[in-house]
Amino acid sequence: MGALLRDKAQLVDSILKTLLTGQTQIDPSLKQAMSYSLFAPGKRVRSALVLWCCEVVSGSINHNAEIAAAAIEMVHTYSLIHDDLPAMDDDDFRRGQPTCHKAFDEATAILTSDALLTLAFEILTKKN
Repeated sequence: MGALLRDKAQLVDSILKTLLTGQTQIDPSLKQAMSYSLFAPGKRVRSALVLWCCEVVSGSINHNAEIAAAAIEMVHTYSLIHDDLPAMDDDDFRRGQPTCHKAFDEATAILTSDALLTLAFEILTKKN
């Protein structure tokens, strides 16, 4: 992975950690599964593209772009968890680690992905 992409990935990880930490109403076991899936090794290409587009248009990254980048990663992770479920592709590994339904259980994986999708839209609609 190139240095520019790695820098953006680190920034997005930091944003995601801040956003997830701030979600105090989420059950700790569900939050653990969300974190497990969301922070599995990945390149963060989609979110980096959001940040780079913001830089091209406005000259720098702003808070709204950071939120959009985080939301994109949440939606992407949601889709990966769902794709890995037994009723879909029934994959055992994703990004070099056991899939969410293998690390936890199928019901937790479904709730985790649904929570990530919902949280993505929640953070997009909140005024921060």
